[in-house]
Amino acid sequence: MFDIDEIKNVLPHRYPLLLVDRIEELKEGERVVGIKNVTINEEFFQGHYPGHPIMPGVLIVEAMAQVSGFLMKNTVDDPENKIPYFAGIDRARFRKTVRPGDQLRIVGEVIRLRKSIAKLDAKAYVEEELVAEAELLFAMQEK
Repeated sequence: MFDIDEIKNVLPHRYPLLLVDRIEELKEGERVVGIKNVTINEEFFQGHYPGHPIMPGVLIVEAMAQVSGFLMKNTVDDPENKIPYFAGIDRARFRKTVRPGDQLRIVGEVIRLRKSIAKLDAKAYVEEELVAEAELLFAMQEK
């Protein structure tokens, strides 16, 4: 398990755009499971939507990309000098809304891994219910 301090040592994101609170499972080159706690204190809830707050789909995808990026960073050689860039998204689907108080459990699994390109299957769950899914493409670049 990786806590927020360890996550910040791996990912370049910072508040308000760091959307990963904990990594619960990491199998290098294969799979990652991360947690995003969704709270009413998040800035985006002020405008999305007043009186009926829901987490924007684009931020759910960003959380899936960050969890998947954590896996990529822990899979490549010389990770301190590389950064995973989000290069594409395919087959994105949103199944249910995500609201304050929910906890997103994000699972990323490698579909294909080459030297500097990777494709992952990412899924986000609230409890055991699938709320979003997508195939994410990453390009590893030198810092």
